[in-house]
Amino acid sequence: MEPGLIYPESAEQLKTVKAILKALKVPFEPQSNTLPPHVLKIAKESIKLHENGQAISFEEFKERHFSKK
Repeated sequence: MEPGLIYPESAEQLKTVKAILKALKVPFEPQSNTLPPHVLKIAKESIKLHENGQAISFEEFKERHFSKK
């Protein structure tokens, strides 16, 4: 068989889906949709830099670091 993804819209739907899978003895692996703490920390720092005008565009980054001189 092939695996599939399920996108419940509420905690109740998720609870019901899990109960059905368990009743049918269908193996499943719950997955978290949250980012690891170190990624969240870097994202917050990057947002602060951008808000303070300390960021550059991707185009400017490419020009600075990938242009052939």
